[in-house]
Amino acid sequence: MRCDGRAADELRLVQIELAPIQHAEGSALVHMGKTRVLCAVSVEPRTPAWLRGQGRGWLTAEYALLPRATHTRTPRSHIQGGRAQEIRRLIGRVLRQAVCLDHLGEITLTVDCDVLVADGGTRTAAVNGGYVAVALALNKLIESGAIPPTALRPPIGAVSVGRIGETLLLDLAYEEDVQADMDLNVAMDAYGKFVEIQGTAEGEPISREHLGLLLDLASDGIRDLVASQREALACVGIEV
Repeated sequence: MRCDGRAADELRLVQIELAPIQHAEGSALVHMGKTRVLCAVSVEPRTPAWLRGQGRGWLTAEYALLPRATHTRTPRSHIQGGRAQEIRRLIGRVLRQAVCLDHLGEITLTVDCDVLVADGGTRTAAVNGGYVAVALALNKLIESGAIPPTALRPPIGAVSVGRIGETLLLDLAYEEDVQADMDLNVAMDAYGKFVEIQGTAEGEPISREHLGLLLDLASDGIRDLVASQREALACVGIEV
């Protein structure tokens, strides 16, 4: 029995609240179990210096834990440490696959991901909510005629998977994550193609067979997460 009573191949309850931030061009609050991540997209009519004059856009991400998102307080001076930098780069890499940069024109999308409550899977939750926030922001530009509909690509979802003993688990809560012998963070697109895989064997090395089973488990979970993203966006008339 898992710590929250789920089956081994069951996602935590997923909820996506649209546009919780009035002033952001696109925003979403994603709940994955107890984990809560607030994602907000800002659109700026400029690009980094190395991209100027090329007619292409850019997407970057920021990630931070609120001081009491975790069991004990995280000092604000540590919030932008090495781990946060590594996670924000992952979020940016993954979400750049969700837009066609060549069709954006010279604009920059900044996706701010702030963890309100951390109970495992914060980076994957940020990807799931980040895609919805990006879709909301780009839809406004598409409706205004500023960019073509092709600028927004189909959804990308992300989830964690891991092994504790001989049991393979989908969507690890914190209590499971700290016990895992092996854990992966997996991002895939709506076509079932891999966008990013991060993985570490914390104990014994993992076999190729177990790795394949973990990726299959992640694929099934992401299929359901993409369905949740599409369902949320359909509520405001956005089909992706």
